[in-house]
Amino acid sequence: MNKHVSPRMNRRAFVIGTAAVGAGLAIGLDIPFGGPAVVRAADGSPEIGAWVVVRPDDTVVIRIARSEMGQGSLTGLAQLVAEELECDWSKVSTEYPTPGQSVARKRVWGDFSTGGSRGIRSSHDYVRKGGATARVMLIQAAAEAWKVPASECTAANSVITHTPSSKTTTYGKVAEDAAKLTPPADVKLKDAKDWKLIGKGVKRLDTADKTTGAMTYGIDVKLPGMLNAAIKDCPVFGGKVKSFDEAKIAGMKGVKKVVKVGDTAVAVVADTWWHAKTALEALPIVWDEGDNAKVSSESIAKWLTEGLANEQPAYVGNKNGDAKAAIAGAARKIEAVYSYPYQNHATMEPMNATAVYTADKCEVWCGTQNGEAAFAATLEASGLPAEKCDVHKVMPGGGFGRRGQTDYVRQAVLIAKQMPGTPIKLLWSREEDMAHGRYHPITQCKMTGAFDADNNLVALHYRLSGQSILFSLRPEALQNGMDPAAFQGVAQSGEAAFGYSVPNLLIEHAMRNPHVPPGFWRGVNVNHNAIYMECFMDELAQAAGQDPLEFRRKLMGNHPKHLAVLNAVAEKIGWSTPAPQGVYRGIAQVMGYGSYVAGAAEISVTDGNKIKVHRIVASTDPGYVVNPAQVERQIAGSFVYGLSALFYGGCTVKDGRIEQTNFDTYNSMRINEMPKVESVMVPSGGFWGGVGEPTIGVAAPAVLNAYFAATGKRIRSVPLRDQNITFA
Repeated sequence: MNKHVSPRMNRRAFVIGTAAVGAGLAIGLDIPFGGPAVVRAADGSPEIGAWVVVRPDDTVVIRIARSEMGQGSLTGLAQLVAEELECDWSKVSTEYPTPGQSVARKRVWGDFSTGGSRGIRSSHDYVRKGGATARVMLIQAAAEAWKVPASECTAANSVITHTPSSKTTTYGKVAEDAAKLTPPADVKLKDAKDWKLIGKGVKRLDTADKTTGAMTYGIDVKLPGMLNAAIKDCPVFGGKVKSFDEAKIAGMKGVKKVVKVGDTAVAVVADTWWHAKTALEALPIVWDEGDNAKVSSESIAKWLTEGLANEQPAYVGNKNGDAKAAIAGAARKIEAVYSYPYQNHATMEPMNATAVYTADKCEVWCGTQNGEAAFAATLEASGLPAEKCDVHKVMPGGGFGRRGQTDYVRQAVLIAKQMPGTPIKLLWSREEDMAHGRYHPITQCKMTGAFDADNNLVALHYRLSGQSILFSLRPEALQNGMDPAAFQGVAQSGEAAFGYSVPNLLIEHAMRNPHVPPGFWRGVNVNHNAIYMECFMDELAQAAGQDPLEFRRKLMGNHPKHLAVLNAVAEKIGWSTPAPQGVYRGIAQVMGYGSYVAGAAEISVTDGNKIKVHRIVASTDPGYVVNPAQVERQIAGSFVYGLSALFYGGCTVKDGRIEQTNFDTYNSMRINEMPKVESVMVPSGGFWGGVGEPTIGVAAPAVLNAYFAATGKRIRSVPLRDQNITFA
């Protein structure tokens, strides 16, 4: 039966395997096991290369380094390995190796990070080679047993056949011998036309356990003798703990200890989480909130607006011609200012981690989007070397970018360090989770378009003002101070390139970083850039008296892949035919995460402020489609996220702190509000793009453009709740 299982490595075999690794490749495809030394899984079954374990009954365990968060990467990655392995898919299961094991084996499983829609697109090559390597070794083992050339043998469905004699054997029967072989130096991957499993909408490997409740999430972890911790961090980012009076709660039921966590937080440890939370609420804490307590949404907005002025410094991310001069000399110009708020990830499962610390060992169990980052946080917080630490990945109850950060891991270890030998499960309350997120960056954008006397667009100036994620989280990735990620969707080239040709173009970013920490929120900068650019494209089309689709097409002659998805979505929505009575359409396109996407919406509006989204069509060209059924689900899920942010999202700041601390003030759309979603996949091949994030960006502008078509009113700031606009 297909499923995902938690990894349990046999410690003795792991030590033997580590010693045998020597100078193996970083991606773990050329591990010179040498002689009889065999790396084994917990049940004693042999590894055939680092990615594959084959059991005597022909079941196959495929190792997955990336994190599954509902996006389907676990199944897709297994498909990639199994395609090249030529194994029986019905007998495939998966498991997570630990980052500690990977580091000890010279990062044999490569990158553990799961974000930026990179799970498949950044690892497809080496995981397929892992499957191909194991297949070659299994065939070689069978050939040696038969004393025939390996070239006379083939493999399919976990069965090896010697073609001339029709002899057969199974993977499970030769696995032991295969594991002793030296892996081939190089393997040839299949041509896409020969794929049998890639491109098929096979059922997900994790669905059954999630449906029956058998799946273990971080919040479910239980260890013998475990205590529970609740935590409260300073509600103003940048503030510190001034004092707290633990004597006030010393006699409360279940309380074991009150601990300071770093300079900014206090935690209560108790026998149950509810006792810890109740005591924490009763604990008197005095905060040193600092000057950031004076910051508000209004002060942030004023600062960002000042950054829109041309005389303010800005980084140029995309430029050709002389946009400012062309605008100055144009026959006519159009201007608009848009804004986009902070957004919270709001994962259904709040941040949590379980840690056990002793002077000789520190282990953590948690849901994470980056096992290696969680491992690094464990090392740093524990003060122990890598060989004495490890992180066990469990399924996260939502990620969306939030669990790429490791603040909750560090906190759990710091608490456990103050109670050596006792397992501590730290669980944030919903309020703590909402108040201490890593938020979608806040931005404003001023756009100016210029026309000549014949209504041709001759210049476009796009000026962003707002936060940089990299400045906060990865300052080493800044390029001479500039954040290249700020230009996602409007970049000059690369995986998120601008899809229009304008004779004179200037796209720039005035970086302004308020104290509220930004983070990678699903779709990241593509989200607001797509709204700004695609809504303004509609404004320009209206000013030119042209159809929004035709106006775009005229600017996209040099961008055939952008144009192809736009044409596909226009055809599917029926753009060339009248919409039903009372129904209005909007359209948008963007490139993000290496994929080309477009969206079109059909809506109706009642009383000017009640929107019924009847239908959204998305088209995507990710190069290759590994699992079309999962791509369809990802598109639909991305629209839930994008439309929830459009209608209900948005975080505001008062007295330096986030105001929205639960779902009563930070809502999500309900199933009755969800439109019909249709997907058009136009994979053109030759590249690998992402799936989970790109289509979020086209949901909001498609709906906003349809709203203008219905009402004649432009909405230039979100969420719509602030405009008194709701779902019908």
